[in-house]
Amino acid sequence: MVQYKWIALSNTTLGVLMATINSTIILISLPAIFRGININPLASGSFAYLLWILMGYMIVTAVLLVTFGRLSDIFGRTRLYTIGFIIFTIGSILLYVTPNTGNLGAMELIVFRLIQGAGAAFLFSNSAAILTDAFPYNERGKAIGINMISGLAGSLIGLILGGILSVFNWRYVFLVSVPVGIIGSVWSVLKLKDNSVRHKDQKLDYVGTVLLGGGLTIFLIGITYGLIPYGSSDMGWSSPFVIITLIVGAVMVMAFPFVENHIKQPMFDMKLFRNRAFAFGNYATLLGTIGYGGAMFMLIILLQGIWLPLHGYSYASVPFWAGIYMIPMMAGFLIMGPIGGALTDRFGARVLATLGMVVVAVSFLVLATFSYNFGYLPFAITIFVLGLGNGLFAAPNSTAIMNSLPAQQRGVGSGMRATMQNTGQTASMGIFFTILIVSMAAGLTGAFTSAMGSVSPPLTQSQSVGLAQVFGSLPPTGALFSAFLGYNPVSTILGTLSASGTFSSLLPAQIHYMEGLTWFPKAIAPAVMSALRLSFYFGAIMAALAAVFSVLRGKTFIYELNEKTQPEVAVKNAPETASLKVQDKSIGENTK
Repeated sequence: MVQYKWIALSNTTLGVLMATINSTIILISLPAIFRGININPLASGSFAYLLWILMGYMIVTAVLLVTFGRLSDIFGRTRLYTIGFIIFTIGSILLYVTPNTGNLGAMELIVFRLIQGAGAAFLFSNSAAILTDAFPYNERGKAIGINMISGLAGSLIGLILGGILSVFNWRYVFLVSVPVGIIGSVWSVLKLKDNSVRHKDQKLDYVGTVLLGGGLTIFLIGITYGLIPYGSSDMGWSSPFVIITLIVGAVMVMAFPFVENHIKQPMFDMKLFRNRAFAFGNYATLLGTIGYGGAMFMLIILLQGIWLPLHGYSYASVPFWAGIYMIPMMAGFLIMGPIGGALTDRFGARVLATLGMVVVAVSFLVLATFSYNFGYLPFAITIFVLGLGNGLFAAPNSTAIMNSLPAQQRGVGSGMRATMQNTGQTASMGIFFTILIVSMAAGLTGAFTSAMGSVSPPLTQSQSVGLAQVFGSLPPTGALFSAFLGYNPVSTILGTLSASGTFSSLLPAQIHYMEGLTWFPKAIAPAVMSALRLSFYFGAIMAALAAVFSVLRGKTFIYELNEKTQPEVAVKNAPETASLKVQDKSIGENTK
């Protein structure tokens, strides 16, 4: 008979895999989705739809994780985990049958993605806690490592799967999760056991829930709308709505710990942050995800918008091939994830997680040296090493966080860890997109002015000036949208000039040249690469800071050993393969 721990691992791995596949499957399939619901990517307001379809899933997941983790500590982890499977499946069905097109269809997609995100929050907040309950401390690193592998593997599988399915029908992108969700739900009901320490007598902290959940929601909405043009500005950071939401959201989140310290039954025991293993592990998660989370989007923009068209790939095919060319990063994580988890069981997380973030930081610095027309082999090696570094960080760091928690708080503790990760992911998108848009705004006009000189047959002086003004007036969000979707906007832009003298004077050969695969990518490449370099530098800084916080976590700390035995006995009875240095008896005294 299969041991229960392996059943728990396989089921939670399936759940995390499904949820993370759906976090990225939409990236590659967005061109097909927008065509399917008849949305013009360059139309006014389309960028807002793009952001919400992309980020709404992550926002609702980040907001609900701690609350759902707390609910699982009260009502049972496997029960709420199963509810997550069911909600996710319902959301996937609704997305598949989205009835309308146009703006209404886009709004329906956003709402249904939010439902999917709520289901994902149940899955993410309970998977690590279920594994921590099921596995002994000296095997958790391996188990959580495998679970973390499924997370990143799902992110990259989503890219490939989205590219394949969207070729046939954009609705298949959402249908693929339905049978997986049904199987996972039934399997969870029949096989998962509730081994958690439950506290049915405790009540949900409504004040804390509103402060943290509401504060994160308002703050992340502010970040999202900060990326949308406001008035004559390329971005919305000067919008009163954005400023107010950011301030109100930040104040609510900052008030959360003060309120929790004065509530009899808090949603989250803030004393856990006195434990260095828990506190600095979560800080490292947040910073590392902010640095690493936006990297995939930046690399997709680079591949879809510039590199693949320059190498002969049609705009219709670049979404699929972008996923294929990202495989080395997935391979690096798949190789190092289980190794990092197994090594954690022997040597602890401090050195491994720190080294992983150092590798990530160095990889970002190397990526910043690439030109837009790079050779693929050095690029593949670099993103492979980037995947290795992330794999070396993720499993050890998560294992150390979960090991530091008492059994009765693993649900909410796992929720806090996942909240840090998902909040970092959302914030990362906002920060990276801001860097891109601001930098591109400064360079687009000059880039298009230079590009007019490359048109063949050559343009006249008046044609060059007129076209440079038109293309230079393209909003950075439009150029970014085009690069992100692998969409060539030249035909659309030239179509707006069809009645003008500038367009009528263009030769058919000149129009054909500009509408080809290479002219637009080469035109925007200088501005995009300048922006990407700044993004990679920022990612390197965040990864370096995550490495510093990882060092500050202290030595290995395992709550069960600390709680049940004297330190000397714990070390004596620990397996020879486990190099454990157990510290103080109190959860709040891991300070050495």
